Amino acid sequence: MDIRTIKLYLHLADSLHFARTAQAMHVSPSTLSRSMQRLEDEVGVKLFQRDNRSVTLTNAGIEYRHFAELTLNEWGKLRTKIDPKQDVLRGRLNIFCSVTAAYSHLPALLDRFRREHPLVEIALTTGDAANAVNEVINNRADIAIAALPDPFPDSLYFAKIDDVPLSIIAPTFRCQVQELLTESYIPWDRLPFIVPEHGPGRKRVDNWFKSLGLIPNIYAQVSGQEAIASMVALGCGVSITPEVVINNSPVRDRIQLLTSPIEIPPFELGCCCKVKRQQEPVIDAFLKAI
Repeated sequence: MDIRTIKLYLHLADSLHFARTAQAMHVSPSTLSRSMQRLEDEVGVKLFQRDNRSVTLTNAGIEYRHFAELTLNEWGKLRTKIDPKQDVLRGRLNIFCSVTAAYSHLPALLDRFRREHPLVEIALTTGDAANAVNEVINNRADIAIAALPDPFPDSLYFAKIDDVPLSIIAPTFRCQVQELLTESYIPWDRLPFIVPEHGPGRKRVDNWFKSLGLIPNIYAQVSGQEAIASMVALGCGVSITPEVVINNSPVRDRIQLLTSPIEIPPFELGCCCKVKRQQEPVIDAFLKAI
C-alpha cells in the first residue's frame, strides 16, 4: 500500500460512494475500484461491503480506517521533519460558498491566507448557500462558508466570521406588488412571497410567518438567494433576504427594503469543516487566518 491509496481509502470510507470519491480525488472509477481491490488483497480481508445500491464499511474496514488515519497523520509529521522547506505549506483547499460570499467575505479571508501560504492551491465552487453544510458532509468541500443552521451537526466545526442582517425586500417600480404596498397598511397575507427551497433562510422565513400568524401566499420556492433577489427585482413578489446579497446584487437599484413588523434574527455566518479534519495542515492554516 502507499499514501495515495490510503488517501483514496479514507475519502471513500467517508463518502461511501465510489463515483463521488473518484471525482473528488481526480481518478477514474475503475482506477479507484482497482486500488481498493489491491488494498483488500494486501490486508487480506474485505474492507467494504458492496452491492448495486450501497457501500458500507465492514468491521475490518472500520478498524483499518483508524490505522489509515494514524498512518496519514504520522506521514504528515515525518514530511514536516524531513522537508527542507518545512515552513512552506503546500496542498489544495476546496472551498464552497455562494456567489455573494465569494464577493463579500471570501476575498479578505483568502488575502490573509495566501499571504502566509502562497503555494496552497485554491479550488472554489459556488452554489446555493443552503447546500453549503452538505457539501462538507459529503466531502465535496474541505471548507464551506455557511449560515449556522439549527441544529448544527456534531460532526462539523463552525468558526464565526460575521453577523448578517436579513430584511424584507420588494420591487421599486410600478407593478402588482408595488400597488399592494401603497395600501394604507401592508397586506402581508396577500403579498406574493418568494422563499428559499430549504436551509437556514427557509427556516427564518417560516418562523417569520408563524410569528405573525400568517398563512403565506407563496409565489415561488427558489434555490439560491441571488436568484430570489432577481425575481423580486423583476416584480414577481417580496422576500426575506440577507442584506449582503442585495448590497452585492447587480439589480439592487430595482429593490427596496421594507420595515418588518417583528424583528428578524440575523444569520451567523462562518466557515465550517469536519471536526476530524480540523488539524489537517491546510485546513488548520485556513481556520487560523479567520
